[in-house]
Amino acid sequence: MITTERLELHPFTVELAGAIAAGEADGRKWIDGFPREDDQDAARMFLDKPSEAFPSYVVVRRDTSETVGSIGFFGPPGEDGAVMIGYGLAESARGYGYATEAVRALVGYAFAHAEVTRVLADTDLDNFASHRVLEKAGFTSDTKAQWVHERG
Repeated sequence: MITTERLELHPFTVELAGAIAAGEADGRKWIDGFPREDDQDAARMFLDKPSEAFPSYVVVRRDTSETVGSIGFFGPPGEDGAVMIGYGLAESARGYGYATEAVRALVGYAFAHAEVTRVLADTDLDNFASHRVLEKAGFTSDTKAQWVHERG
């Protein structure tokens, strides 16, 4: 688990990913609007190819214990040392800085692995909120679609 000031990032397990993919809370505290389609896609990707070293996580508010979104890696680093991340929050959890906090934590986790030299993220060209999250988390972009955070 990765802990920040306001969040806990809990790694996917097969059981959790199965529940997310099926959209079945099964007694879990999920905020309204979770899981989104992207969360379900991430869960299915994890189920197809689970990774313990570079997993996906649910984003959980520490004060309410509610799952508000997901964040994670698309796999281990490539030969060039790059890892790709993706993230998203339920609409009702947006605008509170949770995405930036979670992205910063995931970048810190990535750079704690010596083989990781940079973290990449892709966004839609018109997703300005996500662009701002990445900028605040230390990423740069020339194209406003491909973002990179180099090991500092």
